[in-house]
Amino acid sequence: MRFWKFGGVFDSDAIKAKIIEKEDFSSSPGFWDDPKRAEKTMSELRSLKNRVEPWEDLLREIGDLEALYELAEESNDEQMVDEIESQLEQVQAKLEKLNIINLLSGEVDRNGCFLNIHAGAGGTEACDWAQMLARMYIRWAERRGYKVETVDILEAEGGIKSVTYQITGEWAFGYLKGESGIHRLVRISPFDANARRHTSFTSVHAFPILDDTIEVDIRPEDLRVDTYRAGGAGGQHVNKTDSAVRFTHLPTGIVVACQSERSQIMNRQMAMNVLKARLYEYYREKKEQENQKFSAEKKDISWGNQIRSYVFQPYTMVKDLRTRHETGNIQAVMDGDLDPFMEAYLNNSWKGLPLEGDDEGL
Repeated sequence: MRFWKFGGVFDSDAIKAKIIEKEDFSSSPGFWDDPKRAEKTMSELRSLKNRVEPWEDLLREIGDLEALYELAEESNDEQMVDEIESQLEQVQAKLEKLNIINLLSGEVDRNGCFLNIHAGAGGTEACDWAQMLARMYIRWAERRGYKVETVDILEAEGGIKSVTYQITGEWAFGYLKGESGIHRLVRISPFDANARRHTSFTSVHAFPILDDTIEVDIRPEDLRVDTYRAGGAGGQHVNKTDSAVRFTHLPTGIVVACQSERSQIMNRQMAMNVLKARLYEYYREKKEQENQKFSAEKKDISWGNQIRSYVFQPYTMVKDLRTRHETGNIQAVMDGDLDPFMEAYLNNSWKGLPLEGDDEGL
């Protein structure tokens, strides 16, 4: 029987040394005198342990399985073979999951996520496409057991103009960060009486939900605050009071809004959380000068800037133009089967492979 040999995936000795260092620091006198620094240290410690301990547990399981296999071989016990094969499948599934999680090593990859979907060129077609993408990501989140809440939505004829979701769950941002960019749809339009083929574009942007360990400085004088009446369902209170909130960050021009909560106070807090997430990404881009990594936010939502194409006619195909991963089962993708695309993106990012390409006529 052949088992995997681990190594080269990450430097476990270096991580363990950091764990010991932070454990020593956390037990030092006066550690909790600075609560923010202490919480940040404990968060980093948990993150480091989560990178090592699951692999150690898996290695122990493999060791037990090897011993069981040797025992079965010595005793020539065929009944143990089925048990070993079943356990082997479980170990392999855990290995595959850990390999992907190991690629999620960013500072905020483990956090939840704000996901913004905005219809672009294409009018009613694009609004319908934005609604289809919103459904796709909700289905994906439900598959993973994540919680989805609507932060803000602007409805339009035939669909939605824009929507922002709060997706809460472990690793949500790590998986969704690769979805940022322009998504293109090619299909026979249900809105065209002549049944012509149309192309529509919608942008998707992911921003991490930040915890108290990450600080984003927002000065009150840099904010313009507008309040207005929320639209849509919600009852008399929502529709008759100025409960919706819009923040404009003047130095960057970033605008966020929230109208999902009943009270203005709650909407202010949610809008501030979204703004911090947006600014975190903005300043990280500026600091690291990795313009290509976040260039999707700067591109027009139109032809030539897409990261993924979804073709319904004359054939069916979904193709990521950065990783070249593709599938002909477009219905499964629209029902939330996005993990293969996300994993391809993470693998290519980790290997340092190019993540951009032309559309090859798609």
